Amino acid sequence: MAAVETCGTGAGGTGFMAAATSKNNVTGFQRKGPRAGGTDSSGSRLVSIAGTRPSVRNGQLLVSTGLPALDQLLGGGLAVGTVLLIEEDKYNIYSPLLFKYFLAEGIISRHTLLVASAKEDPADILQELPAPFLDDNCKKEFDEDTCNHKTPEPNIEMKIAWRYQLLPKMEAGPVSSSRFGHYYDVSKRIPQELLEASKWHGFFLPEKLSLSLKVEHCSLTHGYLKLLNFIQSIIYEEGFDGSNPQKKQKNILRIGIQNLGSPLWGDDICCTENCNNSHSLTKFLYVLRGLLRTSLSACVITVPSHLIQNKAVIARVTNLSDTVVGLESFIGSEKETNPLYKDYHGLIHIRQIPRLNNLTCDVSDVKDLGFKLKRKQFTIEH
Repeated sequence: MAAVETCGTGAGGTGFMAAATSKNNVTGFQRKGPRAGGTDSSGSRLVSIAGTRPSVRNGQLLVSTGLPALDQLLGGGLAVGTVLLIEEDKYNIYSPLLFKYFLAEGIISRHTLLVASAKEDPADILQELPAPFLDDNCKKEFDEDTCNHKTPEPNIEMKIAWRYQLLPKMEAGPVSSSRFGHYYDVSKRIPQELLEASKWHGFFLPEKLSLSLKVEHCSLTHGYLKLLNFIQSIIYEEGFDGSNPQKKQKNILRIGIQNLGSPLWGDDICCTENCNNSHSLTKFLYVLRGLLRTSLSACVITVPSHLIQNKAVIARVTNLSDTVVGLESFIGSEKETNPLYKDYHGLIHIRQIPRLNNLTCDVSDVKDLGFKLKRKQFTIEH
């Protein structure tokens, strides 16, 4: 569902016969002119949800990941009702940045957030979100990066042209919440007034477990079961599933789950190859995807896949996710000293892109791209 169609009544006026004659002269091959207020002559208009846009390929409603370059690689953005799985880098340095970009984009777009973690308090995670660039400052930062980048003179114009391909048109003034995709300054924290004006729900596993010591007999671990119940209650109570229509304008629920599958969640898939709860994570993803498919929500999950010893579990987790992106850091590897990768800090691998409303998926020509963490920005480059 890319948008909600509403109908209005046409305005009456004098000269009814003249209007009727003009209407009869309009054929099915003639385009009706737009009316003031954004509606056509029939009075119908499309009301879209802030921070979303329909896919040009299949009409699926999309939200931004908070990183415009990643949106482009994923076919325009993250589809509503789907799961984006981020395979964490070895030292968990860069994957938290993508996680925070996704949450920061939700704050700017005025979406509802649901942040779940077994390691950090969600309130502390939100305090560390990057600050958005003002539209006029964003172009300035890219100009500075271009000037500081040492490139031979003949290639400077090509470098500048490529970088501005991913940039929207800049407008002076504050950041617009209706625009799709924003740029963020990782050296600064998001303004406190934006956090106070936002609506979010936190799930901190240690607090949830301390509330009840009763252990349910279920194939899911206690932490996964608690989290699924929490997500389901938010979706149903706040009307994101459509069964209880929201009184205000429709909104998107952004779900962020950190370090899923780690021992902190009570899962032992990272501890041994033949674990007792090998199906617990996959069952969690199966139920979660069912909740997302019937609601206006999108989910980003980070998983320490490099710690999972059973490759069959990794394959099942990948199949139960819609979009899979892997981060490979050069720290401690041979590529760190390889001259070929001297301008990058790691590689981003596009493992899987979803097939939505069609039999094929958008496949990027280049599945392995270099990324670099600059002083103020995380960039993805060819």
